[in-house]
Amino acid sequence: MNILIENAESLEYLTENNQWSKKPSDGKNFGGTKTAMTAAKKEAIGKFNIVWYIQETKQFINMSHGRGLAPAAPAAA
Repeated sequence: MNILIENAESLEYLTENNQWSKKPSDGKNFGGTKTAMTAAKKEAIGKFNIVWYIQETKQFINMSHGRGLAPAAPAAA
């Protein structure tokens, strides 16, 4: 089971070397949703998803979501 942090806006995944990749197979496996959530909240990103990526079938299951340290986008007028 791969628990990944997904940038909800760019649909990229945080890697082991703190870069972002479009390929979920490059994403860092956080092992659990609580660990991933704690790490994601410290990242300079806006909205994020914690996803369970099943590599064998290329499926995603959205486990949770939140907001990182990046400021929220201004509301549309």
